[in-house]
Amino acid sequence: MVDLSRIDEDTRAASVGGAVPSGEFNILSGDASEILTESRGLIEKLEREVKLQQASYEDIYKKYEFNKALFNHLPAIKPSEGYYSVGGFGMRVHPVLRVYRMHEGIDIISDVGTNVYASGDGVVQFAGRTQGGYGAVVEISHGYGYTSLYAHLSKVLVRRNQKVKRGELIAKSGRSGLVSGPHLHYEVRLNGRRQNPVDYFFDDVIASRYRMQLVSTKYVSSVYSSGSQQNRKEALSLDLDNGTCIISR
Repeated sequence: MVDLSRIDEDTRAASVGGAVPSGEFNILSGDASEILTESRGLIEKLEREVKLQQASYEDIYKKYEFNKALFNHLPAIKPSEGYYSVGGFGMRVHPVLRVYRMHEGIDIISDVGTNVYASGDGVVQFAGRTQGGYGAVVEISHGYGYTSLYAHLSKVLVRRNQKVKRGELIAKSGRSGLVSGPHLHYEVRLNGRRQNPVDYFFDDVIASRYRMQLVSTKYVSSVYSSGSQQNRKEALSLDLDNGTCIISR
């Protein structure tokens, strides 16, 4: 969990060395002097081992605290209820402009007014309407180089510089901006570079289900555009079995 290397035995041995001063217990009988000398050496060895172990525990604790903070700030939960659209992250035909270009996030299809939640702890960088095609937007800085963006909103419920926690309600989904229907557009960036948001979801089942839906809906869309009526029925049956949603606006 903290990703620290073990302290090797040589390092431990080096930290517990040191000679015991000779002659310190010479006034005692031979056996007593020897016992006390050995006892003192053992005590000093144990003291050095304790100091080394304490330093090791402090390193572990610092690393643990860092990892805990990073874990809480990662944009790692699905921000809204709904279905993933056909497009997904990557190159696609824009549903309104009808041009082939990069889709820098994922779309979650839901009714206008569906709750939108912060995907990780952070601070709101922007909250309001944009001049571009995103419409009403919330953008959150999560620290550690991560940001998340929530677009096409119907209502913004946070303000700039507001601190938010993962799972906190920040907006309502909608159809503002350049859209063909109501949905939430969601992006994740790391150091300014767009990432596939699905790769950051905690639950691997969600990510795998998304990819299954994406493959299924692409197949269904191709059948609907070129297949026979029978093939279309089979494709629709497959689509319903997988619980996917076709968006063909």
